[in-house]
Order: sequence, then C-alpha cells, then structure tokens
Amino acid sequence: MVGKIVLASSSPRRADIMTKMKVKFEIIPSPYIEDHTTTVFSYEFIENLAYNKTKAVIPLLNEPAEIIGADTVVVLDGEILGKPQGRQGAFEMLKRLSGKTHFVVTSIVVMNSQTGEFRKNSTTSYVTFESLTDKMIWDYVDNFKPFDKAGSYGIQEMPAGYIKSYTGDLENIIGLSSKALLELL
Repeated sequence: MVGKIVLASSSPRRADIMTKMKVKFEIIPSPYIEDHTTTVFSYEFIENLAYNKTKAVIPLLNEPAEIIGADTVVVLDGEILGKPQGRQGAFEMLKRLSGKTHFVVTSIVVMNSQTGEFRKNSTTSYVTFESLTDKMIWDYVDNFKPFDKAGSYGIQEMPAGYIKSYTGDLENIIGLSSKALLELL
C-alpha cells in the first residue's frame, strides 16, 4: 500500500468516520459528475459510480496515493432515491419511505493511483421507518435540511420516533462502513 491516503469525497460524514478510524488522510473531492438519469438499482451501477469517482481524482494528485471513493444509495422497491430536489422533493421522498422498509447500499473503491489496481466492496443495510405524519416530515425537512443526502435523511440525526429499526452496519447507512474500508485497505 502507498503511504498517502486520499478520500475522494467532500462528505463530512465520510470524513468523520475516517477520522474516528484514526486513519491519516487528505480530502480531494472527486470532480466526477454523477449520472442521475438511472433510477433502477443494480450493484453494478453503484460500483461503477464509486469506481468513476475514485479514478477521476488521479489527475489531481501530486504524489502516489491510495484513493478511497464511495457512493451511497437509498433503494425503495428497486428504485434509487437520490438527493432530493429542494424542500418539496425531500418531503415527497420521506413520505414514500414512511412506514416502509428500504435498503441502503454503500460501494467503496480503493485504488492505487500508480497502477490503477483497485479493490471494491458493497455493503447493504436495511432501514424501516415509522409511519410519519406530514407534520413530522416537514419538521425534519425544515430543521435538518437533508438536501445533500440520498433518500432525504441522515439516520444519525433522525429524532426519536422516526426510525422503527435498522439491520446491518449503521456506518454503511451513514455513508462509509469502517469495517468494509479496513478490509479493503
């Protein structure tokens, strides 16, 4: 492994998880423009997004590094729920998730900038929402502004009474499984 580690993401949640792991890293946000036209979920699609985000950072480096890229999607009934389009979009997404179980997938790619060799992992977790009232949804949207989050929510900031249960890796739902990342590194 190369000495320098680069996180190809501007996500404060991913940086926080890596900081808690006590991994020394630098942040270089990926310039890759994601394709939001596909809403049908497949592991191949999400893994390709993570790969492309990771690879796009190579030209921005001034020394060899291991680059970590990731992409997280929320999937309901086989459909990817991306980041919401404004306040109304966030409300509508959360209304769809209300009272239902969905799954969250985070794909991680670790790439050697010199050789292009890479390793990947996709982790899946499940989240069940309580039945939410319109007032609860608007309160969440207005107080937490979840506009930069897939599915319009961050499980780590949800007030009591919103999430019924989850199974799997909580960090995966937040955006980066430290367990999966350590295996890749």
